[in-house]
Amino acid sequence: MVPDVTTERGGGPRAPAGVAALADATPAERDRLVDGVRAAAIVVVILWHWVGSLTHRGPDGVVVMPNPVDAVPLGWAATWVLQVMPAFFVVGGFAHLAGWDAAGRRAGPFYRRRARRLLAPVAVWVVLWAAVELVATLAGSATPLVAWFPGVLTPLWFLGVYALVTALVPVTATWHRRAPAGTLGALLLAMVVAETLRSVVALPVLGAVSSGLVWLLVHQLGYLWRDHGRVPPGVALAVAGGGLGSLVVVTGVLGYPRSMVGANLWPTTPAIVALAVLQLGLVALLAPAADRLLRRRRPWRCVVAVNATAMTLFVWHMTAFAAVFLVVERLGAAPGGVPDAGWVLARPFWLLAPALVLVGLVAVFRRAELR
Repeated sequence: MVPDVTTERGGGPRAPAGVAALADATPAERDRLVDGVRAAAIVVVILWHWVGSLTHRGPDGVVVMPNPVDAVPLGWAATWVLQVMPAFFVVGGFAHLAGWDAAGRRAGPFYRRRARRLLAPVAVWVVLWAAVELVATLAGSATPLVAWFPGVLTPLWFLGVYALVTALVPVTATWHRRAPAGTLGALLLAMVVAETLRSVVALPVLGAVSSGLVWLLVHQLGYLWRDHGRVPPGVALAVAGGGLGSLVVVTGVLGYPRSMVGANLWPTTPAIVALAVLQLGLVALLAPAADRLLRRRRPWRCVVAVNATAMTLFVWHMTAFAAVFLVVERLGAAPGGVPDAGWVLARPFWLLAPALVLVGLVAVFRRAELR
């Protein structure tokens, strides 16, 4: 979701001189709020994994990353704002509908452009990790490295679901153009039926189906945002209130966990849909102030910088974290699994050290995405 820069003479794509050129090439009519939400979501996810986890090596030797939310009073309430995956999927729906229209509503051009942005950075990551595992195996390692630190695979579940909703855009976008409210209602009904069956019959496939329907429904909300654009404050407040009320009912009456991380994520529950509605309403309420901020050059450059390498940042951020963790462990300063005062005081380090490693990784691998 960054502006395309074309040459005056050749008419074909030209590599931008940098973030500044990319930012300055932004069309005046572009809705910068969408880009801002997407960049913020990526940053929050990365910081949550680095700073908000109790990463430590368990008794079986595997590095685990439990969340301290349950140990912090009212910690679950923070997840109602900071669990930003729903917002990312809503933004994805907005961008995909725009991309579908720009491709003339043809699957081929749409898939080619999406594949370049999504699959190229992932392919580089997979190849490099496969090479590392091969070297480790040849060096005598009996266990894959990712088995010791499965957290490096954290991005894959998200990318798998995101790839699924992207692949279905020609279907969901066509349905949306024909009957937006009807399509949303049909997906909602299908989700309720699948979730009801999942609660009665313990079949893993039902959890996968219910989860897929949840994310399709959240993604579909982005289509509505794309169609309606900015809404009056009263409408935005009503949307946010509806999402908050639904979240209270789902977690208070229907018994789903209050925390939006962990149990609500896989299998993904209807609580995530309610959270998406709440976040969409909050974004709409903040839109005027956010738009004024993003019209300023420096904040907009930061947004463009993140979005230009969003997938690269996402797939490599846990590798950066793992590298720092293993070095710290070798130095005899392995972190524990208790959210005590020492854990709190160490948070700045676990923000800055992985960030420095990630900057280096992005500098090396960003070409796959920028190209």
